[in-house]
Amino acid sequence: MADYILAIDQGTTSSRAIIFDKKGSIIATGQKEHEQILPKAGWVEHDASEIWRNVQEVIGLALSRADLTRHDIAAVGITNQRETAVVWDKTTGKPAYNAIVWQDTRTQAIVDRLAADGGVERFKPVVGLPLATYFSGTKIAWILENVDGAREKAEAGDLIFGTTDSWVLWNLTGGVDGGVHVTDVTNASRTMFMDLETLEWRDDILEAFGVPRSMMPEIRSSSEVYGAAEDSSLLRETPIAGILGDQQAATFGQAAFQKGESKNTYGTGCFLIFNTGEEIVHSKNGLLTTVGYKLGDQPTHYALEGSIAVTGSLIQWLRDQLGIISSAPEVEELADKVEDNGGVYIVPAFSGLFAPYWRPDARGAIVGLTRYANKNHIARAALEAVAFQTRDVLDAVNADAGVDLTELKVDGGMVANDALMQFQADVLGVPVVRPVVAETTALGAAYAAGLAVGFWNGLDDLSANWQEDKRWEPSMDEAERDRQLRLWRKAVTKSMDWVDDDVK
Repeated sequence: MADYILAIDQGTTSSRAIIFDKKGSIIATGQKEHEQILPKAGWVEHDASEIWRNVQEVIGLALSRADLTRHDIAAVGITNQRETAVVWDKTTGKPAYNAIVWQDTRTQAIVDRLAADGGVERFKPVVGLPLATYFSGTKIAWILENVDGAREKAEAGDLIFGTTDSWVLWNLTGGVDGGVHVTDVTNASRTMFMDLETLEWRDDILEAFGVPRSMMPEIRSSSEVYGAAEDSSLLRETPIAGILGDQQAATFGQAAFQKGESKNTYGTGCFLIFNTGEEIVHSKNGLLTTVGYKLGDQPTHYALEGSIAVTGSLIQWLRDQLGIISSAPEVEELADKVEDNGGVYIVPAFSGLFAPYWRPDARGAIVGLTRYANKNHIARAALEAVAFQTRDVLDAVNADAGVDLTELKVDGGMVANDALMQFQADVLGVPVVRPVVAETTALGAAYAAGLAVGFWNGLDDLSANWQEDKRWEPSMDEAERDRQLRLWRKAVTKSMDWVDDDVK
């Protein structure tokens, strides 16, 4: 009997393959970064072909490091960067254009055009999302409007679309030779095209965006067998049986299955998800309504989400653009050299402000600078910006849910940073809890796949796997917390109203 599940985690900065055992423990990992292509200010792209090559490579790395073969793998789960759009020719397998990444803001003119009739919440009652450059819909429209020949090929039925889960699945199951063109409900709920109630594509919204329905993948549940790996793959004949968008996967991996449970993931961006059970809750406070998960024929679970565009990528910016640090862990070393931020606040609105503000006119700002400020204060302010943004989102969640969160489960790469986690607890005023297995995104995809093939018997098995690793209790007094939040929110206002018609 196969004793392991392999998860493919196709993220914003890298692709990984992680092998898990029945207890949810990591057996082996393969990981490879891909290029961040930045052609213009506000444009962020990936080479989808490079991503597929890397996925194949990391599968091989993980299997070899674990000394396993396909016969040891019961099923494969996929998790992915959700709103990043890939459009490719199904007859050649070649992308029509680079993947346009979720952080990309080039489609603001398309957003404005669509919002001219009904405002940015024109489709929100149906799809749960405001019109924004963040989601896949406007990215597909941009490719069709700007890439030579794309509109004609799409109308002819040759071009198809998918988020990176669909791109990986299509290639893994045969590509031009019968590749399965499918996505799951969680990724579909991030396109702006799926009706949250019916879980079907809306023809009227597709028509408004100018996107042919023939481009769209079939929408399926998050946990079922979609197909098997093709014969040339190292995973030949292994069932691919789970798909969850990365933030929903992390929530699932945290065993936050029930209404009222939540988690916050610290990655390239930061994403807080609050499970609303089988109820669709429409936010009045700047949050998104999204699908949490759907297991086979079981009822759909929904969620509220607060999406923050820039957290981990702010640390990358300090490293790659400013050269203040040479590796990500150095930011904690610098921050620890000062007692506070020296009055410095960083608002990393590189792609505008996401939840709960939704201000595409915002741009990044460093405020409160004096000659006293040095790189240590800037490093500390960068870490604190992550925590402050999370507080803004959590306030919105509490307002929408009507019940204050009593503790926050956390995961993602930045939870290894003790200084950040302590400040997060301080600024929230509630405990912050990290699980033993912090790679909950990949774990959630593994769980979805394993449930589909009977590797695990049910959610109780998964809940039993969850274990607390560390807990940070708040230690900041209330007056200081209020002062810090007041200054942070003042800093946020300084980032707004920056983009005029002549500012690119």
